[in-house]
Amino acid sequence: MGIIVQKFGGTSVADATKIKAAAARAVATVKAGHQVVMVVSARGKKTDELVSLAAEITERPSPREMDVLLSTGEQETIALMSMAIAELGVPAESMTGFQIGVITDSSFSKARIQKIATKRMHEALDAGKIVVAAGFQGRDENFNITTLGRGGSDSTATALAAVLQADECQIYTDVEGVFTTDPRLVPEARKIDTITYEEMLELASLGAGVMHSRSIEFAKKYRIPLRVRPSFSDGEGTLIHATHEDPDSVVTGVALVKDEVRVTLLRIPDRPGVMHLIFSKMAEKKIAIDMVVQNVGEDGLAEVSFTVPQNELADTLTAADAAVKELGSGEVRHGTNLSKVSAVGRGMLTHSGVAAQMFKALADQNISISLITTSEIKISALVDREDAVKAINAVHAGFSLETSVSKPLPIGEETPQEESQVLIARDRSEQEVISRLPSMEDIVVSEVELDDKQARITIRNLPDKAGVAAQVFKIAADGGINVDMIVQNIGHDQHASLSFTVPRSDAESCLKLMNNLLQDWPNAEISHDSQIAKISVLGIGLRSHTGVGKKLFAALAEANVNIQMINTSEIRMSAVIAEGDARVAHDVLSDTFNL
Repeated sequence: MGIIVQKFGGTSVADATKIKAAAARAVATVKAGHQVVMVVSARGKKTDELVSLAAEITERPSPREMDVLLSTGEQETIALMSMAIAELGVPAESMTGFQIGVITDSSFSKARIQKIATKRMHEALDAGKIVVAAGFQGRDENFNITTLGRGGSDSTATALAAVLQADECQIYTDVEGVFTTDPRLVPEARKIDTITYEEMLELASLGAGVMHSRSIEFAKKYRIPLRVRPSFSDGEGTLIHATHEDPDSVVTGVALVKDEVRVTLLRIPDRPGVMHLIFSKMAEKKIAIDMVVQNVGEDGLAEVSFTVPQNELADTLTAADAAVKELGSGEVRHGTNLSKVSAVGRGMLTHSGVAAQMFKALADQNISISLITTSEIKISALVDREDAVKAINAVHAGFSLETSVSKPLPIGEETPQEESQVLIARDRSEQEVISRLPSMEDIVVSEVELDDKQARITIRNLPDKAGVAAQVFKIAADGGINVDMIVQNIGHDQHASLSFTVPRSDAESCLKLMNNLLQDWPNAEISHDSQIAKISVLGIGLRSHTGVGKKLFAALAEANVNIQMINTSEIRMSAVIAEGDARVAHDVLSDTFNL
């Protein structure tokens, strides 16, 4: 008999009918032979109602008293849910965060879990009861009630699943699961049966309405299978876990971030410390940067582009102007009305030609690309906003995502490859998991990777028009060459520059293929460097924690490491550096992020 943690959000417990439906699900799970811990949120708009009520009393409520007030929303739900379960003939015991023993720090409204006491929950479960736990809340060491902030109920559910070594953590929501893309934009979008933790994190714009990214990262850390299930039907939803199961699946989903703007710093010095200065200025204003692109410098000068949300353009331009002024050279430009379309899939690790396929899909619709960034499992392109919906439909169709079919895994079952990993996690003592809870919300950079077996190829003065990138990467794919890091910055004077990395062993053959292609573009120039290394930091929070880039580039600048190329994704930031700096860069970044 295993433990299942079931989390029901506010819309899933909004009224008596929905509470009864959720109770019936928990009872059915018990009758199927599992022990159940339910984590529930406040009903519907209850939290908003309480916030509005406080505003009628005072314009400056005490953070401590706001936490006391807001915690009553979940307390109401756990009592009603326990009553509904009892009516179905199964005993239940409601527990506030205080009663469970969720101990947090004293940061009211955004407290972090420090430890969880499991004795009372185990006693109730062993007595045949369903534990109905209040999400979003706990208490500090001084017995003050605290709340966990955004995504708090997800954090509670995932943390309980970890310390209880649950078979599965189920997140009930008002959607059927995770889709290949937004079905409101692409009618052919299909529900995904299984997806890896990494893919889910990279598809952040799709996952934002399903569950909090920090909880997915925590589940990944402890190999807790997560299942996003519909609260309004009996569907099995989407399982988020460790293993990429379908060897023929290349792309799992396509995401769109619609309201982006681009800021470019031109003709800045190509020397150590420049990126640190730029990112410091952005961090000072708490600007959440998305795509970051730096291509190879020329004549001692470089340029870097990055995207930010539309509403942060003014602050970003102010910060960029301050950086250029301090550098003593450079120029700031910007572009508006842009969108980012991304293809994500673990299959990119083993399949060549993914970039060519994506860029061809865009070229076939005459959609021009202004920026390109990649990670191991993600390719992102910046396009005009007026082309955004057309672009996401084109890429979705280009990878035939409307027809791909995967087999759902039964609840509580893992693939053979994943099973051993899960068993290892379950064998950890509860105390070991509990001891690491204080760092749950501090997960920002979880790993530093070094790859010193690549070569870089740069093509300058390419025609800046739709279809060029598709041609370049089709030639590489036809030659059986796996392309890793791709960087394209904005074009100037109808010309663009494109850089990418390939395995060092393939560099010579790739150069021959590219030289053949460039006969059609007489103004294009090609260069390469086989003495490079790629250094990457991985983890979540690269965007939400605005100081990550600042810390990364400060560490490299202190070590006098110059950066030749940069690109980013939701969970990875990569830089190309000289091969001779590789080991120093790896060691200094490992120290900087305490890894």
